[in-house]
This record gives sequence, C-alpha cells and structure tokens, in this order.
Amino acid sequence: MADRFLLGVLGGMGPLATVDFQYKILLAVGADSDQQQIPMVIWNVPQIADRQKALAGRGPSPLPQLLTGIEQLNRIGATHIVIACNTAHHWFAPLAEASRAPLLHLADATLEAVLNLPQQPARVGMIATEATCAAGWFQQRFDRHNIATLTPTAQEMNEWFVPGCYAVKRGALQEGGEYLAKLAQALCDRGAERLVLACTEVPLALNAVKWSPAQPTIDPAEAMAMLCANIWRQRRAEIV
Repeated sequence: MADRFLLGVLGGMGPLATVDFQYKILLAVGADSDQQQIPMVIWNVPQIADRQKALAGRGPSPLPQLLTGIEQLNRIGATHIVIACNTAHHWFAPLAEASRAPLLHLADATLEAVLNLPQQPARVGMIATEATCAAGWFQQRFDRHNIATLTPTAQEMNEWFVPGCYAVKRGALQEGGEYLAKLAQALCDRGAERLVLACTEVPLALNAVKWSPAQPTIDPAEAMAMLCANIWRQRRAEIV
C-alpha cells in the first residue's frame, strides 16, 4: 500500500551529498503536488567514521555507526532503505542482514540505468574511491554485459581524486571540481564512452565547474533516485 511506503536514507556521507540525493529523488518522481512525492526519512548524521580511511587501515570502522543508522530507520518504519554513499556499500551485507527493510544497492540501480541507454557503451570510466574500485561491485555487473570498466591509476587517485573529494567535503566545490574534471577528462581520453560518477561528491564538484563531456555522465545517485521513484509509483498505482 502506498500509505505504508516509507523510504529510509542512510546518509551523512557526506551531508551535502545526502541533501543532493534527496533533491534528485524529488526530481525523479516528477510530482504535480506535494502529496505525490515520496515519503522518506533521512538519517543524515555526518559523524560516521571516514570510510576511505577505515578501508585503508588508517581509522576506525564505521560499521557500528552505520548499524545504528539502520536500526533507527527500521524503528521509524522504513519499508525500503538506500545508502547515500558508494563506498559505504563495502558494509552492505552486514547492514542488509541487520535490517528488516530491504536495502537497495547503488550498483544495481546503475547497471539498470546503463542498460536502458539508447546505445550500450563498450567501455565506461569509473570515478570512485580506491575502495569502491577495488571492491568491484560495478565492474562485476558491467562484465556480465560485456562492458569494460576503466578506473583511475594510482597517480590519478593521489593527484586528482583524493584532493578533489576532500575539497568537496570541506565545501570547496570549485576547487574539487578543478581536480576531478582533470580525472574525468583523462578517463575520456583513454576511451571511456560514458563516465560513472561512483562517488557522491563527484557530481557536485563537476557541476560546480560546469564540466561537460561529449556524452552525458551516469550518476549512481540519480539512477537510485529513479529506481526509488519507480517503486513509489508502482505502490501508488496499486491503490488507484
């Protein structure tokens, strides 16, 4: 029933990206009135331990704090939960196991978006944290459909991605965009036909510098917003 649908968003990673994700959901629904929008509750708590540092062995695991967020979203009554951070999907399995409400995976939503393109790309470039690239969630899904994935080199990560990402986290979007636009262009120059912006800070940064590739980029957060909107519309249709 639509009146029992409640989307839970595990956010705070970072807080600006979480607010941006909420806005993308509002756009994806295409509502004519407030009452047609998705009911949602957002756990936007930015004190969650740094995911990149944790996976590099330089900081504590965020899992206990992530589990607290999942617990709170379940307690409030979320019927579906999304994680508004790509890297945090490293802990997707234990979070899904602890949750009564099903968790939706960003990589699944992204693959669906790629497969729905008018022309399927042979090669995509992925801008993501080192941990997300190493985990292979996106690459494995693309491989099953004969789509090759280009990822940044170690030098590109150190010189462009890391400073660009953390610039966004401290509110310096223009600076972050200047770094990340260099990385985006490098992947395009190596043959990427589409870019997957698999870090929630990246679209914010590239938009700030108005970076415009020859082909539209693929934003996993937008893909997830569309998936949530489709689930919501289906639920609403069930009671019409």
